[in-house]
Amino acid sequence: MTKATYILGISAFYHDSAVALIRDGEILYAAQEERFTRVKHDSGFPHQALSWCLREAGITLDDVVLVVFYDKPMLKFERILSTYVAFAPRGLLSFHKAMPLWLKQKLNMRSLLSKELDVDPDRVRFTMHHEAHAASAFFPSPFQESAILTMDGVGEWQTTSLCAGRGNHIEFLKEMNFPHSLGLLYSAFTYYTGFRVNSGEYKLMGLAPYGEARYVDRILDEIVDLKDDGSFRLNLKVFDYCVGLTMTNRRFDRIFGGPPRKPESPVTQREMDIAKSIQQVTEEIVLRMAATARRVTGMNRLCLAGGVALNCVANGKLLRKGIFDDIWIQPAAGDAGGALGAALATWHSHLDQPRTADGTRDAQKWTQLGPAFDNKTIEEHLKARGRPYEKMDEGQAFRKVPALLEAGRVVGLFQGRMEFGPRALGNRSIIGDARSAKMQKTMNLKIKYRESFRPFAPSVLLEKTPKWFEFPADHSSPYMLLVADVAEGRRTPMTPEQEDLFGVDKLNVARSEVPAVTHVDCSARLQTVSREQNPFYHGLISAFEKRTGCPVIVNTSFNVRGEPIVCTPEDAYRCFMRTEMDSLLLGDCLLHKDGQPPLEESGDWRHVFQLD
Repeated sequence: MTKATYILGISAFYHDSAVALIRDGEILYAAQEERFTRVKHDSGFPHQALSWCLREAGITLDDVVLVVFYDKPMLKFERILSTYVAFAPRGLLSFHKAMPLWLKQKLNMRSLLSKELDVDPDRVRFTMHHEAHAASAFFPSPFQESAILTMDGVGEWQTTSLCAGRGNHIEFLKEMNFPHSLGLLYSAFTYYTGFRVNSGEYKLMGLAPYGEARYVDRILDEIVDLKDDGSFRLNLKVFDYCVGLTMTNRRFDRIFGGPPRKPESPVTQREMDIAKSIQQVTEEIVLRMAATARRVTGMNRLCLAGGVALNCVANGKLLRKGIFDDIWIQPAAGDAGGALGAALATWHSHLDQPRTADGTRDAQKWTQLGPAFDNKTIEEHLKARGRPYEKMDEGQAFRKVPALLEAGRVVGLFQGRMEFGPRALGNRSIIGDARSAKMQKTMNLKIKYRESFRPFAPSVLLEKTPKWFEFPADHSSPYMLLVADVAEGRRTPMTPEQEDLFGVDKLNVARSEVPAVTHVDCSARLQTVSREQNPFYHGLISAFEKRTGCPVIVNTSFNVRGEPIVCTPEDAYRCFMRTEMDSLLLGDCLLHKDGQPPLEESGDWRHVFQLD
């Protein structure tokens, strides 16, 4: 019997550290370190995610043939050093802050990884950052060949790359390099509107529909020199990200009439209009780049990766534009997915191992690649702590939970394997009744503890999607990475007074039969759910439809603002108890808030489900 070839991919030391393990090219396990440490966007070495992957596979590092890091530190250091030299003497403070970490840690990455893992340095390999992104998108996709677009902040030098994927090979065709970056442009506006870079970009996208695109011409005249092919040059005089500790400077302030919004201060119409404007510019850039990708490659399918690929509004417009017949987006499109891409690139491209794709089903396994906990373990844990629950089989769950949703209750859902990537897709989710006009505000303020303007996503039965959303019947959106409009027949006509509302005042107007998932522009960030993808979640939504006639529910990630998505049953229980969530389906145990003992806040409780 031929010995299996295990390859371990690692992303670390920048943001969103993660580990992925593949065997003979098959994706086995992948998880972000933040889920284990409970530190959002944890950038440290992913010890706990690594230990979990190995233990779950029943192997040790001795069984791993190669360990692959998702970028090349020496090239990245070259870019950083060259940038400081080019802008000197500006940026001296930033340079002094960055250099000790580079000299102590990042420049010696091979020896660091070898030491951390206790493996021979010869078993440590590196991929280019954009190579890892492109591989993470193309190799798990269902396409035998496709164009590949990677758009992010910056890797080593590349900020945007266009590739052609064929079989087990990826060819780089065109690229844009630092400092001209779509990801950094969007992050600069994220910073300017008062949100946190590398995590607040979702907020900027969610804020955009409340505004008017008043600043598009100003952005294109004074900040972005956009070409027909989607390439562009940025006016670097208005940014500080090359050398400073902030993203923008006073020249940027003058263009938009004032300083950046202070974090946590009220959001004004100016921020809404700026958000709308940069979102519109971003969409135009993506559409032009996609058209170029189609022209250059001649291919009719597209794969997307990199942080910009998480902009589901742009993705939805790209699909509707019809430039490509089909699009596949890596669910963990940011740096975490680089761990998976590094492993896959090594297996297919570097080791020249074959790849098959059937054109319909991807190899991502619905991105259910993280830890799972069996019902017996969960029940024993609850009993030991005196936490009351109702034990129920699947049929009982399909009766009880939909009834709770219909009654306006908010339910935590903890089932099966944790999702890899930033989206919860039914296994680590908080769910509610999409028909409730109050549900969005309730979930934002009482459950998620976040800004009231943030929209929620619908989970909809795949087979019923075209009846509720303007979405092609021959497409799906299993990873919640495409935005579609609510179907015209499901919308609620607006009065003239409602049409004239501005800003967050629009939030209080029910715009469709499913107002809790309908944004103010009648769009929705869509998750289609098939029986093949998630039998339990599909069955639950089907049962809700039988009660109500509606095949749509609210789905948001099982966490509160500032915390990662829950990983263990104890994480879920603590989140449940610290919020105004009403019930929790933990495996096959249904818990209600009433009657639960006081939550023990003191002491170290992470040993309860030790995963490292």
